[in-house]
Amino acid sequence: MNSSGSAEGTQNQEGGRRLYNPYEDLHGPAFDIRPVKSLYQIPTTPEFLFQEEAALKRRSFSDNITYYTGSAYLTGAVSGAAVGLVEGLKAAEAGDSTKLRINRVLNSSGHTGRKFGNRLGVIGLLYAGLESGIVAARGTDDSINSVIAGLGTGALFRAAAGIRSAAVAGAIGGLAVGAVVAGKHALRRYVPI
Repeated sequence: MNSSGSAEGTQNQEGGRRLYNPYEDLHGPAFDIRPVKSLYQIPTTPEFLFQEEAALKRRSFSDNITYYTGSAYLTGAVSGAAVGLVEGLKAAEAGDSTKLRINRVLNSSGHTGRKFGNRLGVIGLLYAGLESGIVAARGTDDSINSVIAGLGTGALFRAAAGIRSAAVAGAIGGLAVGAVVAGKHALRRYVPI
């Protein structure tokens, strides 16, 4: 029941069904599978629709707020859910049913995840607003802007707790952002990409 002609090798009978392999006739050097880079010349640099976009070296104000707020909220929610999971597992009592234990873990994870996510989201929102405002005020985009924004973010976030708490939080925020900026510069310098 094999077909004749050019499709002779492409149809086989197996268990009452004809199986078709469209690649069976493709042999030789012209049909060798090559790495994707040799098939397609994919650019390694970002592509821009307009030249004005290519001239910009940083995100816009709205992109900055969206990026920092969203990534901070997500980080806080995931880490808070992990902390809540541990708390929920520790709070289990000897006579609890499986449903009660699962409910306790889910409630604890959800509550702690929302709490951490909201706190870090607000910190991301403050940082993005301050950094964009400082870049606009100074007219330059350098590492000093990030460190000043970290100082201001910590101080503003803890301002309601008093001057001492705001000063300590500002110092911690500035040091944290300074460490991130220094690490970023070290990665660029010493790690080849």
